[in-house]
Amino acid sequence: MEAEFSLVTFFLIMAAMALADVCWTLYFIDVEERRAHAAAFWSAMIILVTAFTVTNYVENKIYIAAAFLGAYVGTYVTIEWKRRSEAKSEH
Repeated sequence: MEAEFSLVTFFLIMAAMALADVCWTLYFIDVEERRAHAAAFWSAMIILVTAFTVTNYVENKIYIAAAFLGAYVGTYVTIEWKRRSEAKSEH
């Protein structure tokens, strides 16, 4: 039996997944730059934030859409932010 749908839960899952993907993106940046403590922090944050997301969408599969949208937004925004900050520092 599916749990009831909540728009608030949908947006919370979307925001949590966006945050998780921000963490993933920053994790990969720190790994590439060989910053062990920073990468370890982002790795731990990934687990923490993803745990909230997964425990919610296993009860109602429609929340997978929220996780999908959040993942896209989180990665896109982080990469754009990084690209723009690098472009500013070059000028």
